[in-house]
Amino acid sequence: IGDKKKLIDLSLRNAKYMQLEKKKQILLRKEKKEKTNSLSVIKKDLRLAVLPKHIECFDNSNLQGTNPVSACVVFKNGKASKKDYRLFNIKSVKGPDDYKSMEEVVLRRYTRIVNEKKSLPQLIIVDGGKGQYSISRKVLDNYGFHDIPIIAIAKGKNRNQGNETFIHKSKS
Repeated sequence: IGDKKKLIDLSLRNAKYMQLEKKKQILLRKEKKEKTNSLSVIKKDLRLAVLPKHIECFDNSNLQGTNPVSACVVFKNGKASKKDYRLFNIKSVKGPDDYKSMEEVVLRRYTRIVNEKKSLPQLIIVDGGKGQYSISRKVLDNYGFHDIPIIAIAKGKNRNQGNETFIHKSKS
């Protein structure tokens, strides 16, 4: 009764909060481990030298040949980093030229990263085939970034099996 009851109630409430906090910490550790495992699978499957904690993905789009745009989606530590997402309005390309659009976007992105002295990704993914891969590789090689691996992912038609995804990876 009285002060002793209040003290016991406070102790019980603190114990419940402590249990909830422990459960939360366990879930956070489990989530972090799962993300690290996913990155480890990517590293193993793509035969990368380092764990890709920073991944950037590029995709081009247009509306029936007009208004070309491109997007850069960024993942850090296996989680989408929405503050690092970028949308590029294509400035120098007229018409639907996916290769020139990719060249402009990769050039603009990494020129800015170099100028601002920001960290470079450990993996770059481009949506497209060998053409988009080659353009991206050329731009990065011109900057001296020979060690950043690039993969290009493209959908194609296989006569016997329907849709198939093709991956072209740099030797890095």
